[in-house]
Amino acid sequence: MAGFIYLDNAASTRTPQEVIDEMLPFFGDKYGIPSSQFSHQMGITASDALENSRAKIAAFIGAEPQEIIFTSGGTESNNIAIRGYLSANPDKKHIITSKIEHYSVLHIFRRLETEGYRVTYLDVDETGIVDIKQLADSLSAETALVSIQTVNQEVGTLQDIEKIGELCKRHGVPFHTDSVLALGWLPFDVRKSNVSMASFSAHKFYGPKGVGALYINKDLKLQKLFEGGYSENNLRPGALNLPGIVGFAKALDFAREDELRRVKALRDRLLNGLLSIKYTMLNGAREENRILNNANVTFSYVEGESIVLHLDMRGVEVITGSACFSRALEPSHVLMSMGLSHEDAHGSIRYTLSRFTTEEDIDKTIINTKEVVDKLREISPLYHLK
Repeated sequence: MAGFIYLDNAASTRTPQEVIDEMLPFFGDKYGIPSSQFSHQMGITASDALENSRAKIAAFIGAEPQEIIFTSGGTESNNIAIRGYLSANPDKKHIITSKIEHYSVLHIFRRLETEGYRVTYLDVDETGIVDIKQLADSLSAETALVSIQTVNQEVGTLQDIEKIGELCKRHGVPFHTDSVLALGWLPFDVRKSNVSMASFSAHKFYGPKGVGALYINKDLKLQKLFEGGYSENNLRPGALNLPGIVGFAKALDFAREDELRRVKALRDRLLNGLLSIKYTMLNGAREENRILNNANVTFSYVEGESIVLHLDMRGVEVITGSACFSRALEPSHVLMSMGLSHEDAHGSIRYTLSRFTTEEDIDKTIINTKEVVDKLREISPLYHLK
């Protein structure tokens, strides 16, 4: 919306006009579906667009085209990867994940516990880094699967995917990673990382909503979760979102080093300004262990939801990990797992940037945040009792 500063890009990014233009023909003149390729020209056109997009995305992550299946997004990709693999390989009943995963992974593991699986939930340190020693000690001949995210959705912490992948490879355990917030923002190579499966979602990096992808190493066997046709390696039946897939592939053109450097410089400018406010701390890792567009900050003695609402009234759109902004009446499971107190978790705000963020946006955000925090602290009994 005009006049608003949107800094919730970890939730969803704006789709550039170039991506929209690439998609539009597949809503109009090229409206055929790939499964009709053996019947008529419209189907051939659709199939060519599908396979060209698949090849482009595969090349971007160092995979082969047949190792990519398209989904509706990260949540479906995570479900197909975890559920599909375990259903096809039912003999082992021990699985491993971390305590700070996205709910589309964490809730699967919690459900699997009720179905007879033994789950190890790995601890993280104060920056959100997974305990590698605990992972090494937990792996055994009974371990069926490890699932650990590449980038944390709240604090932007990067896990050492290569080290985790190498550890899993040595133990002969498949490794799935939720890479929804990684694709486009950082280099990602499935071979180099020894990743067995990886989940992606287009709208986290300038693509359209409602489309994602799942990388599955060609040597893995999965069982499909839904019955239907034979599309997507007979793993994901149903008509494909071809316009979305085409837009997904086009969006990767924006993964340019110059643009990423610019976003990081703006993020650093934002952090410097926010952390100059008294009684403020950064949540998550710094520099090389943090995704370049994330700034998650706790403002002590004030509630995160109050900051969000006041900033929204000033035209700055951010999000909090505070309880009132979730359906569960509890603070962020990520921040609590990192050792934050309830009070500090309640005061956390996540700012996430994109290529559309400007230097003026950042400067206005710093000014407005400082004014809002100062105003809220004036009426905070906690602040006056400090």
